[in-house]
Amino acid sequence: MSIFLDSSSKVIVQGITGSEGTKHATKMIAAGTNIVGGVNARKAGQTVTIADKELGVFGSVGEAMKETGADVSVIFVPPKFAKDAVIEAIDAEIGLAVVITEGIPVHDAAYFWAHANAKGNKTRIIGPNCPGIISPSQSNAGIIPADITGPGRIGLVSKSGTLTYQMMYELRDIGFSTSIGIGGDPIIGTTHIDALEAFQADPETDVIVMIGEIGGDAEERAAEYVKANVTKPVVGYVAGFTAPEGKTMGHAGAIVSGSAGTAQAKKEALEAAGVKVGKTPTETADLARELYKAL
Repeated sequence: MSIFLDSSSKVIVQGITGSEGTKHATKMIAAGTNIVGGVNARKAGQTVTIADKELGVFGSVGEAMKETGADVSVIFVPPKFAKDAVIEAIDAEIGLAVVITEGIPVHDAAYFWAHANAKGNKTRIIGPNCPGIISPSQSNAGIIPADITGPGRIGLVSKSGTLTYQMMYELRDIGFSTSIGIGGDPIIGTTHIDALEAFQADPETDVIVMIGEIGGDAEERAAEYVKANVTKPVVGYVAGFTAPEGKTMGHAGAIVSGSAGTAQAKKEALEAAGVKVGKTPTETADLARELYKAL
């Protein structure tokens, strides 16, 4: 079992002929992902061979969906073209759009997020500025390394790409149902709460690990959601305890104002909701392992 992505998912790559699209499509296919085509309007009608698989290049997401039955798009499009690419995916009503691109202007992200809402949220957006989503041994949509863990019964949702990878490696002895890197930009599609809701409903996810970071109030809102709606054990980690106040750190969304958005405030909110919070990624993994073994 998994959430949002599984072995039946049919994946297209917007930007498949670019260097990043080609490189990561090769890795996704090696991980077992069923990539069925790509999109590049300038090269429509051509084919590309990736990992010994001949794939059609289509002029639009809608055309690709009609010809291949695709239900997932992974978007490797430069920032200045990314808004149009995401809107195209939304207008085609593809089920899942994974936006890997970093550096998309906040205004553009706000625009396509609002557009998805206006269209009835028929397209789930993951990202932007994220590593994507992986259901180990089933499918991998994005840039998460597929060889650092295997299938298991932990669900992971993380703002940080690097910490996604570390947590997957730390808990490789148990494995994961699905790992999602939601991205750390100020405006993202899928949130901690969306993932928590899905993991709570997934009968094959036993423990949930949630990684946040300084900035905004997403973790505080997630803590409220856990307290009201989640019965499964949840373990948390918040990156940025040593970050100086008022300074943007790393991700565009990681800025602290007063006490709002600090790592300490997030930790306290999570612990008040019954979430065990580790001081380091390794300690967090140990807490998750203890809870899993106690089930």
